[in-house]
Amino acid sequence: MQIYADNAATTKTSRTAIDAMLPYFDQVYGNPSSLHHVGQAAAEALVKARQDIADCLGCEAREIYITSGGSEADNQALRSAAYYGAKKGKKHIISTAFEHHAILHTLKQLEEEGFEVTLLDVHETGRITAQEVADAIRPDTCLVSVIFANNEIGTIEPIAEIGAVCREKGVLFHTDAVQAVGHVAVDVKAMNIDMLSLSAHKFHGPKGIGVLYVRKGVLLRSLINGGAQERNKRAGTENLPAIVGMAAALKEACANLDKNAAYLISLRDRLIEGLSQIPHSVLNGERTERLPGNVHFCFEGIEGESLLLLLDAKGICASSGSACTSGSLDPSHVLLAIGRPHEIAHGSLRLTLSEENTPEEVEYMIQTIPEVVAYLRSMSPVWRDLQEGRRTYVIQ
Repeated sequence: MQIYADNAATTKTSRTAIDAMLPYFDQVYGNPSSLHHVGQAAAEALVKARQDIADCLGCEAREIYITSGGSEADNQALRSAAYYGAKKGKKHIISTAFEHHAILHTLKQLEEEGFEVTLLDVHETGRITAQEVADAIRPDTCLVSVIFANNEIGTIEPIAEIGAVCREKGVLFHTDAVQAVGHVAVDVKAMNIDMLSLSAHKFHGPKGIGVLYVRKGVLLRSLINGGAQERNKRAGTENLPAIVGMAAALKEACANLDKNAAYLISLRDRLIEGLSQIPHSVLNGERTERLPGNVHFCFEGIEGESLLLLLDAKGICASSGSACTSGSLDPSHVLLAIGRPHEIAHGSLRLTLSEENTPEEVEYMIQTIPEVVAYLRSMSPVWRDLQEGRRTYVIQ
């Protein structure tokens, strides 16, 4: 059996997205900036795609800016808020300790440029409160950026409540919603979101394309200069096939949101139930306030890399955390942020499901993963020390 359970890293491009894209490679192939009829046909497709994306997010089409993906959108949001905040003497930014590195690394650069950053503690479940955000806001705070749903452990944050606090206090609120859009309900107006990042390949769209939503009236600074595209906020000829594919994939995902979520939650909860039977294991993240398809465990006494390789040999494609840092030997900053010790964080497994996964695949994983964990433990001197009492179990 071959099982793909790494959908948080990337999803399979849907047939709907592929079919939508194909005409824009060889039929409607003009540059949307061109005035002739071939270019204007492309421009019409761009307008429609932008409107479809806006409809899914609950905003206006002119509030949608196309980017190359979530990382670029995150960078543009943070740098824009920082730049315009600094002009008003506001150089304090609030975020969390377990954001995606697109946020954390940008914040680190901004610190080097003279900004002050407060990273909120996310506690063991990975969830913060609106009150904690409110308590951290200062007169010189220019931005709050909180991930909508964590890319590793799947915890969903109280975004609407945080947005309400920020709106009340007059502070810009950005959320990295790369893992959330297309999987949980998102309404930027109802949630008081000022800026939001998304990436198409997380909801069965193509790679290399994304969106930054920017509420009307919020100032946006261009990262890429050279042309008038995206209302002068992102130069470069638009990747029309990818934009059309993104819009088609998002429209399909939003139309089937409730049905897909209910199906995935049933698979997720069965998988959590099965893997929880492994001795000295722990589920990471919120039990219920988590993404529908996310399952993330730590197993004491093993190394995650060995677990992934052996699971791959048995047909299960999984990960230990963010695909963006999969080559790193350092333990996950997300797991460290929720209080997992280094030796436990190294033994992590992330399984992320899509609506294409089946109950039979879940049962196969429930059968196979404990066998592989037991095999790895049988060769581990650490596990032997734990069993013989020379070490104390961290996970009871």
